[in-house]
Amino acid sequence: MPRVLIVSNRLPITTEVTDEAITFTNASGGLATGLRGAHERSGGLWIGWPGIPSPLPEPQRAQLAQQLRDRGIVPVHLTGEELREYYEDFSNGVVWPLFHYLLDRLPLGPTAWETYRRINQRFADETAASYQPGDVIWVHDYQLMLVPGMLRQRLPDARIGFFLHIPFPAAEIFRILPWRREILQGLLGADLVGFHTYSYLQHFSVAVGELAGMDPEDDGVWLDERRVQFGVFPMGVDAEYFRQLATSTAVLDASAELISQAAGRTIFLGVDRLDYTKGIPRRLMAFEALLRDDPSLHDRVRLVQVAVPSRETVASYQDFRKDVEELIGRINGAYGTLSAVPIHYLYQSVAPEQLVALYRAADVMLVTPLRDGMNLVAKEYVASRVDDDGVLVLSEFAGAVDELREAVVVNAYDVDGLTAAMRQALEMPLAERRERMRAMRRRVAAYDVHRWANHFVGALSEETPSERRAMPEVMLRATIARLRELSPLAILLDYDGTLVPIARTPAEAGPDAELLELIAALTRRPDTMVLLVSGRARDTLDSWFGQLSIELWAEHGVWHKRTGPSPWIPALPVPGCEWMEATRTLMEEFALATPGAVVETKSSSIAWHYRLAGRGLGRAQARELRVALSRSLVGSEAEIIEGKKVLEVRPRGATKAAVVQNLLSRDPSPAGIVAFGDDRTDEEMFAALPSNAVDIHVGPGASLAKHRLRHPAAVRTFLTALLN
Repeated sequence: MPRVLIVSNRLPITTEVTDEAITFTNASGGLATGLRGAHERSGGLWIGWPGIPSPLPEPQRAQLAQQLRDRGIVPVHLTGEELREYYEDFSNGVVWPLFHYLLDRLPLGPTAWETYRRINQRFADETAASYQPGDVIWVHDYQLMLVPGMLRQRLPDARIGFFLHIPFPAAEIFRILPWRREILQGLLGADLVGFHTYSYLQHFSVAVGELAGMDPEDDGVWLDERRVQFGVFPMGVDAEYFRQLATSTAVLDASAELISQAAGRTIFLGVDRLDYTKGIPRRLMAFEALLRDDPSLHDRVRLVQVAVPSRETVASYQDFRKDVEELIGRINGAYGTLSAVPIHYLYQSVAPEQLVALYRAADVMLVTPLRDGMNLVAKEYVASRVDDDGVLVLSEFAGAVDELREAVVVNAYDVDGLTAAMRQALEMPLAERRERMRAMRRRVAAYDVHRWANHFVGALSEETPSERRAMPEVMLRATIARLRELSPLAILLDYDGTLVPIARTPAEAGPDAELLELIAALTRRPDTMVLLVSGRARDTLDSWFGQLSIELWAEHGVWHKRTGPSPWIPALPVPGCEWMEATRTLMEEFALATPGAVVETKSSSIAWHYRLAGRGLGRAQARELRVALSRSLVGSEAEIIEGKKVLEVRPRGATKAAVVQNLLSRDPSPAGIVAFGDDRTDEEMFAALPSNAVDIHVGPGASLAKHRLRHPAAVRTFLTALLN
């Protein structure tokens, strides 16, 4: 197992510093529990904030660093002001509400973005300083979303993973962030980006496509010569720990006491951080409606609401606590008696034994967040129900719902629906309760927090699908030197994406003066033939390059024009194009229904471009159009090809391979050929090249070519060096 460097905002221990001593207490949260095994087994390091604002006196700081290092921990020190700005103001003041869809909670005043960026850089610097070749780096959560990209700049060959523990929002929500591109670039510094659910992964993929201008697949995206994988890893709980605790004498005695105190009442339980995302007010209102609608329940039900203190110094959380407690007071005032109240409210942290006793005693567990990345409380309740009894009422907006489908699933915004779910739980027969609970317990036990951690580290440690890396400087010089010695030399050049970047529309990609001069200089090189091989129409290539002494190949090799004032001639027998009118009509219909899509008609082919369309709609419409075209073209002499954000219908046999075949027919044993291309149509050209040719793929993506340059600017640099 490789050494794992875990990077998180908080460390797995709580640190207390006094004048007399430094003491440490192990944290009991799900993240600390799940990662402790990977941390210890791999002999790795855990990098994070130790929980005490700096500055400490230097002797204590050095002593703390040494004691933490002995535990495999590297501290990242933060001042009180840095903690407030990076953690409270930006991470929890901006990212937290936005990612949970609560836009009314976003601040109106200045944000602390620069502090967030600076602290992320500090975490990255500490991690890079601790890194050794072969280590695996695992970065956690929304407080550190820039760290993977910062590490990638420092450690280009490191294996870096990132896991987001909260929801990733829909692209239309995420685009609200002014720093959306920086955050996406930070996350894409990782080799593996993990999420709790597939829907979060899909949201991220759409954001990468629409807001970062990339072309992701369902499970990842190519960046230059590197692939970033996207994965789903639903975090679990330590099921065996909860099982053992649930069967301990202390917990059994405590749960029996709770049941006795309830005096036959059905116990509803809520356990939440006191946070506005947890849906506590709506839950209380639904419970109030249950009491109001059925007076016979007043003495038959009890709600125990545990509210764990959270961000107590933040004014909005103080106001939220006040609202919750006033609501509880109103309900208890309306439905309580001198001897009992319907809601028992605990504003406090709860020890594990007391928590599991509550789980064992509760007949109905209410987990009703408005939005939650996973919600481990639901899984803890299930893991603790060793008696296979109890009902889980679970919000459809919690990530856990994907795994716990046997719960009573509710819309947490629907107060009436919540009330109905509580009534359903009250009336559910024992046999049904046990059938549902057994199924959930099997799933929670099978994919626990340890398996989650091992799954992620295992996936991160695996080799991802790789591309050939861009040619290093030594290989570049050697390749150019070899080509200089070859005479004659044929240079085959694709245009869009190879000599110029892909433009927003086909009409915007005309050549600049620098490119025209470069191509002209290549034609003046002795014994050098330049062939421009493009999918563009004849008229376009003529208007752009007709004045140069180069061969032009238009529409993927259908039309050919030799150097000088030569006419265009068909390079292969041009078949009948009876299919073109129906194809154009179909493409235009789809373009009308796809804002941003345009149809380009050439002499022998028709292209449907959707680069300006919304990514999701464009891809969906392209799939539908391809199906419709496939039906329409049955029995015709046409075929469909896919390029970068384009579907094209062309005559069968019209491929760039025909250009290579034509070249070889003139000289079966050429001294030298070098070919450049960037998309799928150029793969046909690469496949037809003789073995001694130099083939160069431009940009990301898998390719048959043996060499790679990163972008069109690198192609121009290569060709300029060939001249010099």
